[in-house]
Amino acid sequence: MNTTDTACPAGSVSGGGTLTVEERADRVVVTLRRPEARNAINAAMITELHQVCELLEHHPRLLLLTGHGGVFAGGADIAELRSRGRDEALQGINSRLFERVRRLPMPTLAAVDGWALGGGAELAYACDLRIAGPDAVFGNPEPGLGILAAAGACWRLPELVGESVAKQVLLAGRRLDAQAALACGLVMDVVPADRLLEAGHAVLDVMARSSATALRLTKLVADHPGAHPIADDLAQAVLFEGPDKQERMTRFLNRSTPGGTA
Repeated sequence: MNTTDTACPAGSVSGGGTLTVEERADRVVVTLRRPEARNAINAAMITELHQVCELLEHHPRLLLLTGHGGVFAGGADIAELRSRGRDEALQGINSRLFERVRRLPMPTLAAVDGWALGGGAELAYACDLRIAGPDAVFGNPEPGLGILAAAGACWRLPELVGESVAKQVLLAGRRLDAQAALACGLVMDVVPADRLLEAGHAVLDVMARSSATALRLTKLVADHPGAHPIADDLAQAVLFEGPDKQERMTRFLNRSTPGGTA
């Protein structure tokens, strides 16, 4: 994993490892980089992504996740999957990582162009938000390999796109191109490939202008299943007593007409 700290936009860092990681004050940009294998997720990448999660758990920031060379991730490494047995399956090697990504304290965004298949699709599903380039393709072909999509797709995808579309992908082998992914709500926007990262940063820029504490608590409450009025009240109570709320609302009222609303 290659990292750099930047106070302002900077170029990618290249070299060994399976990831390029660019640290900024308010975000971390991670690029999956295994060009010889269409950025397939292997054990080394799993280890390095865990390191990114540890970084973001200790210093919470927004995450922008993308792939190198016009491909997000062509799947999990099939050679490694073939060698895994029951014990490895019970370890949840991929699913534990993707759940860790899902539970990161600050919002995450996957910028997807090209293939996002198998484990690559499941990694994108684990992010809070997704945008797509015009050539993006999401799919879960695992049953054709004699396995199932066991790293979250079987339950995350129905939550994201509904049961009918999810079963088309998981059972019938349907692949969702960029426009189909947009139509079913899997992605929030489709932009030209050469503007994909720019568009991703624009989404993060909007979030970065919000209160970091409010974002964290909103994500925490939104990710909790079912109705949770008590959690809503408790999270709001924390925010109501914080200085960020007072400062932001005072600025809003000072620049708006009397009786302004949020």
